[in-house]
Amino acid sequence: MIRVELEEAVALVTIDRQEAMNALDVGTLTDLRGRLSELAADESVRVVILTGAGEKAFVAGADIKYMSNLDVEAAKAWGALGHEAGRLLETMPKPTIAAINGFALGGGCELALACDIRYAASTAKLGQPEVNLGIIPGWGGTQRLARVCGLGIARELIFTGRIVGADEALRIGLVNAVHDPVLDKAHETATLLAAKSTVALRTMKELANRALGGDHEENLAAEGKTFGELFSTKDAKEGLAAFVEKREPKFVGH
Repeated sequence: MIRVELEEAVALVTIDRQEAMNALDVGTLTDLRGRLSELAADESVRVVILTGAGEKAFVAGADIKYMSNLDVEAAKAWGALGHEAGRLLETMPKPTIAAINGFALGGGCELALACDIRYAASTAKLGQPEVNLGIIPGWGGTQRLARVCGLGIARELIFTGRIVGADEALRIGLVNAVHDPVLDKAHETATLLAAKSTVALRTMKELANRALGGDHEENLAAEGKTFGELFSTKDAKEGLAAFVEKREPKFVGH
């Protein structure tokens, strides 16, 4: 089950399948993709937090029993479903925050990697142990882990299947901070971001997603072009005027 709770402009998305350590089966992952798609299009939602129910797991992985019976075509469809959920977290036009409250393994780690910011509880455990099943990460782990932590660390983790604790995850850059309770930190940042200009955040996210791909000079040119274009927005005019007038800005999102 996927629960969505709205508090002003922040949506808290909770994966609730505690009897299975929040592991994702077809129904739960399909529901997650649908809810993320709705939130991506909902302009009243400015920030999305993703977490797991209970204190033991964010998402302990995918449903291994289900996966053990897949043929090639079904496995491709299962991978595509996970990729679509990750793509929504990575590309929706608003910040996404993973509040990792326990085990984030396999597909759970991959969903966290697709988020813009990752916070971990001190009890969190993260990793890509797919190699121990004779398979590979299938929802973006071979790509996003390298982008977040660097290629050397990514190779070690996916080759060995080693699980890391919260402190090591922080040291290698896999998470942004370790905090208990982790949801407090996620909500603190979400509230801060919800007060920012949505047009600026959306544009920065689009540009940042290009940073490690494509041509560097083209990416810089795109930033320069977009920087100038934003000066036509009400948010830019308000933000600059508020600074000059020494007051808090009131952004409208366009």
